[in-house]
Amino acid sequence: MSLLSLVAALLLEQWRPLAERRYLYALLARYATFLEGLFNAGEARQGAIAWVIAVLPAVLGAWLVYMAAYRASPLLAFVLNVAALYLTMGFRQRSHYFTDIHLALKEDDLAKARDILSTWRQASGADLDREAITRLAIEEALVASHRYGFGVIFWFVLLPGPTGAILYRLSMFLNDRWGEKASPELERFSHLSRRAFAALDWLPVRFTAAAFAVVGDFEDAVYCWRTQAANWPDPELGIVLASGAGAIGVKLGMPILAGGAVVDRPELGLGEPADTGHLDSTVGLVWRALVVWLLLLLLIALAGASS
Repeated sequence: MSLLSLVAALLLEQWRPLAERRYLYALLARYATFLEGLFNAGEARQGAIAWVIAVLPAVLGAWLVYMAAYRASPLLAFVLNVAALYLTMGFRQRSHYFTDIHLALKEDDLAKARDILSTWRQASGADLDREAITRLAIEEALVASHRYGFGVIFWFVLLPGPTGAILYRLSMFLNDRWGEKASPELERFSHLSRRAFAALDWLPVRFTAAAFAVVGDFEDAVYCWRTQAANWPDPELGIVLASGAGAIGVKLGMPILAGGAVVDRPELGLGEPADTGHLDSTVGLVWRALVVWLLLLLLIALAGASS
């Protein structure tokens, strides 16, 4: 059922992508803000209580609803899985940014490409040249494919029903909401949210990187993974980026101009500077990696059926 649910959700997203989830995010943001205001007294223990209250009832509730649906009708459980994946998985959730940047660069409209990239990254890109725009767009696409695609799929397959997908996305949301903010009052409060998401993302990161290596330049991908990933500010995402850069033969990372100052970033990947051809290669890499994951799930399902 997991494989069929994934295929159905992917087809549904291709047909009618749910690119805008602002109402759902706004609801979650209000709930996270409520919990933060209720529990945050600057201690890690209060943050742990808030995280548990935010995550466990939703995951447990999803499991109970799924089990009840499955007992009533496997078809109903299948529909529930597809709906949950449609809301939590988003290969095309942010692909419109990538596509619009690609089109703008093909039309040599650097100003438009900068504006779109700035909106996507939520950071000014006014000082970026063509190569830097392309490089950053590839980085954002690789990260998004993992966070909104492969990470969700991994936990959806591993846990019963939609519980894994909901657990991963809720944990990622709370990490972004509490753990990624550079505010002193959240540093201790966000301890569990950061640790929980890091633990949940540890295996998916490596499965994503391995898939990129298998469907791309394997030797370069593995070499970059082993020698460059640890230098990235977030070493876990560095694994995804280094493997992806090596797989398509492009240089990522490296310093960029932001606000008139040079932002130093380590180099990732091998090969040529980023150009529009590498944007096409990035799309191909992600889709080939997805096919590999689906084929692996098919083989597992066939092996289970024959045993």
